[in-house]
Amino acid sequence: MRLVLYQPEIPPNTGNVARLCAATRTPLSLIEPLGFKIDDKHLKRAGLDYWPFVDLSVHPNWEAFVESIRSADPPVRMVLTSARAGTPVHQFAFRPGDAIVLGQETKGLPDFLHDVYPDRVRIPIACPDVRSLNMSTAAGILLFEALRQTNGLAGALAE
Repeated sequence: MRLVLYQPEIPPNTGNVARLCAATRTPLSLIEPLGFKIDDKHLKRAGLDYWPFVDLSVHPNWEAFVESIRSADPPVRMVLTSARAGTPVHQFAFRPGDAIVLGQETKGLPDFLHDVYPDRVRIPIACPDVRSLNMSTAAGILLFEALRQTNGLAGALAE
């Protein structure tokens, strides 16, 4: 698995996702431009002292990210996230090597990604008055379901 944050805007959200990635040994890719500097104190605070354990890559744009994973084995499937469209997370079939792509906190993912990548997942929300979940909360829900389905937590469960 891999988490991909497309142009994240809020430092504490990215820091929380980085801590999640450190805890699960999940690579984290950030797609620029970022809404903050990578040395932002709020980003560092949210990630605590776990940054050395984060497999972090920062890419200047989407195309550079795609090029960086082009020869991955198994091939990387892009799984886009959406607040309102796609297969509910509990019905979506994750595969090893999936890249779970989360969009900007205020705008989501751009249309050009939805035009290219058909796999889309959403987290059901019971209250119609709630538009979406916090991005870092969504990342945790999606990643743990993906790891559960693919037995990606086997090492942690043995401890």
